[in-house]
Amino acid sequence: MEFYKFDKDNGINVSKFNSNFIMSRIIQTDQETNIGCMHLERNGIVGYHQAVVPQLLLILNGEGYVRNETSEYYKVVSGDAVFWEKDEWHETKSREGLTAIVIESKKLEPSLFMQLENKLVKD
Repeated sequence: MEFYKFDKDNGINVSKFNSNFIMSRIIQTDQETNIGCMHLERNGIVGYHQAVVPQLLLILNGEGYVRNETSEYYKVVSGDAVFWEKDEWHETKSREGLTAIVIESKKLEPSLFMQLENKLVKD
């Protein structure tokens, strides 16, 4: 399990075409890719299971907790990204609710675009 940040502070200013915004790059893939939006309500859970393909979870709103094979949970908040490799066991849960984008593809390398984050906050 790896942690990344995609919040505004980790983006770059874009001014091309008279633009004025901040872009946080996330991923690029040339493989078939599934992208979905996941809504966990209060006390919602994505049960403990193995990733079928590499998976990137991008927390948009709310907060929750994630884990891999260990029993330790790590807190995630808006702007956090969590990456699990194929076959890695994992679980996501939320006490208050969260909204997240899930990207699944046979070949994902978030480290090409996002800075690796050292996640120290545990539940």
